[in-house]
Amino acid sequence: MNNFFLIVLDGVGIGELPDASLYGDQGSNTLGHIAKSVGGLSLSNMQKLGLGNIENIQGVNPADKPLASFGKMAEQSKGKDSTTGHWELSGLLIDKDFDYFPNGFPKEITDRFLEITKCKGFLGNKAASGTEIIKELGDEHVRTGFPIIYTSADSVFQIAAHQDVIPLEELYKICDLTRNEVLKEPLNVGRVIARPFIGTTGNYSRTVYRKDFSLDPPAETILDILLENNIQTIAIGKINDLFNYKGIAIQEKTKSNSEGMEKLLNYALTSVNSFIFANLVDFDVYFGHRNDAPGFANALKQFDNFLPEFLNKLDNSDRVIFTADHGNDPTTPSTDHSREYVPLLYYGKNKRSYNLGIRQTFSDAGKTVADFFKVKNNLKGTSFLDK
Repeated sequence: MNNFFLIVLDGVGIGELPDASLYGDQGSNTLGHIAKSVGGLSLSNMQKLGLGNIENIQGVNPADKPLASFGKMAEQSKGKDSTTGHWELSGLLIDKDFDYFPNGFPKEITDRFLEITKCKGFLGNKAASGTEIIKELGDEHVRTGFPIIYTSADSVFQIAAHQDVIPLEELYKICDLTRNEVLKEPLNVGRVIARPFIGTTGNYSRTVYRKDFSLDPPAETILDILLENNIQTIAIGKINDLFNYKGIAIQEKTKSNSEGMEKLLNYALTSVNSFIFANLVDFDVYFGHRNDAPGFANALKQFDNFLPEFLNKLDNSDRVIFTADHGNDPTTPSTDHSREYVPLLYYGKNKRSYNLGIRQTFSDAGKTVADFFKVKNNLKGTSFLDK
């Protein structure tokens, strides 16, 4: 079959990076702290692959003969958001940091937002949890019709609106104008995110119709290079938004981890000579950002239960990388991403496993994919294909 799967478990970090204190993340350890908080994780299949060989994780023992090569990767780029993490995984080094707005957006941006979008006003304009800000401002939004704008520790301009007040297509248009007309250079904002919600007073909830409006990656990624070389590129889930659809032949949008896992099973059986790049976002969105360690542990267990069927469907020539894009420790007071190492499990059926150690950049993943398909490239990183 000759396929390569790069599967990103969004937010599943494995311990603070040496520079974590620069981001206020000293002591963060997503997997380690979740395990302690629930009395130990039960991940028998990830244990067999070698997850417990990377770091001490309560309940996940080291395997005597791990089925996958194992290690962890450090992020070389600045930041700790999904865009930076995925771009680095795809073989880039992002040496220009994004713009952040911990105190809300300055007046010149909000004035331009009103001018360009023709909105009569806005609510919020601060760093906030998405679920909390709609609790706080949902009623006023419904009364006034003004969109709620907010940010986070990431480089994001988020726009929340009740679907009965600002219909989806109108919200998407506002986001598109914000992306392309409001946040123009020299501003460098990673994503504009549409955050639709439904419900009534005291019972507002976000819907699955989130949509990201991203920047183009600053250089060719592994997706671009493979597509130029007639190798099919398949993006599952959030990957499409994060790369602004560049270099992607088949776009598979998903609304949950379970949908993403179903897509992976399908492509394990049907794809040929393809690169399948998947993001499973539930860990981050529903549990990391909401400080829900038990829910996070349960989502990891669901993924672990999926693994045997998926691995069984792979061809002997297929390869898989399981990793993450950043941390999101649900046991810390913060509800934001955390600057962490990410786990690395590299699997091929009946292949000998190796200790891959600490990789100096996420880009080692993209470089390995390029070498697997034997394409010329100038991607950053060092391939571990031989391992």
